[in-house]
Amino acid sequence: MTTKEKKAKPLNSIQIKSFFDILSSYIIPESELNWSTPLDLVIAVVLSAQCTDKAVNKATPELWKQCRTADDYLNFGEENIRNCIRSIGLYKNKAKSIIGISRLIKEKFNNIVPDNRDDLQSMPGVGRKTANVVLNVLFDQPTLAVDTHIFRVANRIGLASAKTPEGIEKILLKKIPKTHLKPAHHYLILHGRYTCKARKPLCSSCRVFGFCNYPHKSDVVS
Repeated sequence: MTTKEKKAKPLNSIQIKSFFDILSSYIIPESELNWSTPLDLVIAVVLSAQCTDKAVNKATPELWKQCRTADDYLNFGEENIRNCIRSIGLYKNKAKSIIGISRLIKEKFNNIVPDNRDDLQSMPGVGRKTANVVLNVLFDQPTLAVDTHIFRVANRIGLASAKTPEGIEKILLKKIPKTHLKPAHHYLILHGRYTCKARKPLCSSCRVFGFCNYPHKSDVVS
């Protein structure tokens, strides 16, 4: 949602349920990041910050040829990790984070990815959004990682109204029906990524058009 857009009228509980019922009928709630192990997922999500999943998926195969464990990353070294991921934005900082994560995984967490927010966020490069993704995808917890897509979609169509991602997260956790809460993260991200796009939302082909209070949707369709 841009600053020029009017605020959407809030959707009521019946509309919200219908909205998610429809999304759940055709969206497969899976991450588009490629990963095989819990550590793969943590690394991939860290790499995806300010970067597309497609770009991450192009870089990680070469990295994972060399590194399958925390020890592997530590032995491979920060410079070599940089060389593998230099096609990704902020690759120098991310390589440093990967080394820090690997060290904590080995020395503090007995080579096991922790299953709670505090421990996850104690690792370098892992903020609330990244922790929420890991908790949701890896540990099946009903968390919401509010990225730019979810933030835009929620504000734009009337699911929630807040100025910060955490504000949106708190509202959505209360409003989304429990039956849809765990996969809602994926429904909203994928809806925002492929249909409710930032500049040119595809309102004419949107399956939840009838349950959207986007103030400008008639302008987009006409």
